[in-house]
Amino acid sequence: MEQLNHYNIAFQEQKFSITVVCDEVYFQQNIGSIFRICDAFGVEKIIFTGEHFILSERKVNKTSRNTHKMIPFEIRKDKDAIIQKLQEENYQIIALEITDSSTPIDKIELKNQPIALIVGSEIYGISKKFLQTASITTHISMFGKNSSMNVANSLSISLYEITKHLSL
Repeated sequence: MEQLNHYNIAFQEQKFSITVVCDEVYFQQNIGSIFRICDAFGVEKIIFTGEHFILSERKVNKTSRNTHKMIPFEIRKDKDAIIQKLQEENYQIIALEITDSSTPIDKIELKNQPIALIVGSEIYGISKKFLQTASITTHISMFGKNSSMNVANSLSISLYEITKHLSL
């Protein structure tokens, strides 16, 4: 058995019509991980939002492994403009947040349209503005005592489920 590396893996590159919207995600390590995860799952684009958003290339690269140079991204402060654009372009807006009416990620119904997957701040989650806009609110079923998970980890689980569904 031989361990494979970047040069001898035969994964087929594929892009999905998915935009990840990061609602006030600020921790640089998480931002780097988000780039790397989005690359791994063939995400089309990332939108970062927040009044105090900073992208420190040196810090982000520690976890992104240069994927921040490969994935198209935007930094937008105006959440209303983001919402309007997503609605105008007919995105299915999915908020990854546990709520009193959220559906487990493996049970959501995806439509035949582009997807905007919204993930929230490391401290406060997804803002009310984005939650109210989502056509689906979804969560990851967990079995421990904690009710939350790191934003990058939850994004990877969610993108796995969504791309698995889209690949069928």
